[in-house]
Amino acid sequence: MGHSDRSLSNVAAATAVAAATGAPLRGVRVLELASYVTGPYASALLADMGADVVKVEERTQGDPFRGWGKGGYSPTFRSVNRGKRSLAIDLRTDAGREAAQAIADRADVLIENYRPGVVDRLGLAYASVRARNPRIVYCSISGFGSSGPYRDRPGYDTVGQAMSGLLGLLTDFEAPKAMGISLSDHITGIFACTGILAALVGRGATGPGRRLETSLLQATTAFVAENAARYFDDGEVPSRATRARIAQAYAFVGGDGGAFVIHLSSPPKFWQGLTEAVGRTDLRDDPRFVDRAARVHHYDELQAILDGIFATEPRRTWLDRLEASDVPAGPINRLDEVFDDPGVQALDLIQTVVHPTAGPMRLVGSGVTLEGHDERTIGPPPRLGEHSEAILREVGYTDEAIAGLRAREVI
Repeated sequence: MGHSDRSLSNVAAATAVAAATGAPLRGVRVLELASYVTGPYASALLADMGADVVKVEERTQGDPFRGWGKGGYSPTFRSVNRGKRSLAIDLRTDAGREAAQAIADRADVLIENYRPGVVDRLGLAYASVRARNPRIVYCSISGFGSSGPYRDRPGYDTVGQAMSGLLGLLTDFEAPKAMGISLSDHITGIFACTGILAALVGRGATGPGRRLETSLLQATTAFVAENAARYFDDGEVPSRATRARIAQAYAFVGGDGGAFVIHLSSPPKFWQGLTEAVGRTDLRDDPRFVDRAARVHHYDELQAILDGIFATEPRRTWLDRLEASDVPAGPINRLDEVFDDPGVQALDLIQTVVHPTAGPMRLVGSGVTLEGHDERTIGPPPRLGEHSEAILREVGYTDEAIAGLRAREVI
């Protein structure tokens, strides 16, 4: 390599370092035609990385989650709409649809989670948007996909959990219960965000965009791949207890009522540490527990023995002993305990954002730390229609035209 080649390499390296600082998606424009969780969560993840997200909402009520609390600004809404701008507009009108199309013309990404066919009626189907903006990355999210026998069914989180097999791995069929978190919704949002990022990389600086699609059923079924692979291999239908046995994961209640878990996995040292922590090294020689295969087979018997032991002392006592013996263990925390935990506090996940009229609010920040990007700069969730006029000016609307839209109750 000659001197000039080395100089070029140095320039490229310096450019790469510069590009790695700041918000990685700065300059990426996202049009969100979505409500509830899946689409909004996908775009919230993009906003966390610096994308400019324009959230299109129904003119008078907005995203239905706004109505889940006082003042149109519920905690549920806030959790998946941080860092966005709100355009409140009536897409049932020609003028409203024209405005949305104008924004799509300048967008890098469009996310929609309507039922299949709705965007066609709005004039915002992929073919129409791509004809005007070939670089668009267009993400469609639905309950069950754009084809197949369930295409037109309403899809909500718990239905996705149930039909994908996820709920069957989380609950007991003798007394089934719905989960306390919208798992399918959030899983689908993460898959959508991953697909969008891949499409943006594939598009590059000058290439064409593409359409991507996911659904509650597709994303959540893909999420249970580990258990599916096991089922394909041996034909045995896994239950909630199957992986617990195989992974040697246990849950217990201490003498003070505090719940905690132990996950032994495969390394023998964790089993040895457990027997040391509970003062039962004799269990190592018990034929029922002599190796991992034996412990898997006699899982319930080992659980019963340990239940009796752990009931004799408070949870904290046992966790300290387990930690001293290097056993993977942790408390089953309530949310108030989570945010009092020193380990969680060290992650600096709780962010206080301040809205000029709604005031300060605490939210959980990004699940990813990116070098050179301060996630604490993410803005608050928007008030309904807070940015309507500014967004329309950016796509060429004059003050007079905006006033006309407001007079006609389009915005």
